[in-house]
Amino acid sequence: MTAVQERSKTRRQRLLDAALEVFTSHGYSDAAIDQIARASDTSKGGLYFHFPSKQALFLALLGEASAALLTDVETAMAAETDPLARGDAALREVLHAFGGHRLLARLLLIDAVGAGKEFAVKLDELHAAFAALIARCLDDAVAQGLIPPQDTRLAAQAWYGAVNHVVLRWLMTGEPRRLEDAYPALRRLLLFGVTGASQEKVR
Repeated sequence: MTAVQERSKTRRQRLLDAALEVFTSHGYSDAAIDQIARASDTSKGGLYFHFPSKQALFLALLGEASAALLTDVETAMAAETDPLARGDAALREVLHAFGGHRLLARLLLIDAVGAGKEFAVKLDELHAAFAALIARCLDDAVAQGLIPPQDTRLAAQAWYGAVNHVVLRWLMTGEPRRLEDAYPALRRLLLFGVTGASQEKVR
């Protein structure tokens, strides 16, 4: 990478970091390009060189945040060999990630939903990617005889839907006080849904 390319990459990342700060502080609708430019110590012209609009900047930020979340989930899953334990690790990591970054969770799951069709499409891609990870775990569990044959795609969508609802409720009401506190009950319910028993009994 040339020095010019390196500077451009650094400037772009600085803009994304500033955008995250401004968007999480003000929300997508109320955030202004001027605020992001000031926060990144960049001119508006410099910002528009990298991102032609606020929408493009938010989409890039949404893409980065989604990719980072999926990477963290995949890393947590890779530490487990048992397929159900991998699914359990994915659940735990999502709750941990959102629980530790409430403003980012609100930006991704609430602000992005009302920001327009392109953002809804990007969120659907995140939902589908997470559900696909869970479906692969369930496919492996079926193949190993750990759970009965079933529609693993539908079950995975139900897993993600349950997690998404719990996170949204936490964002809107503050309950539970710590998002991670929902993990034990949610884990039991989701495992029972695919096994008919707790994970301890399956093992």
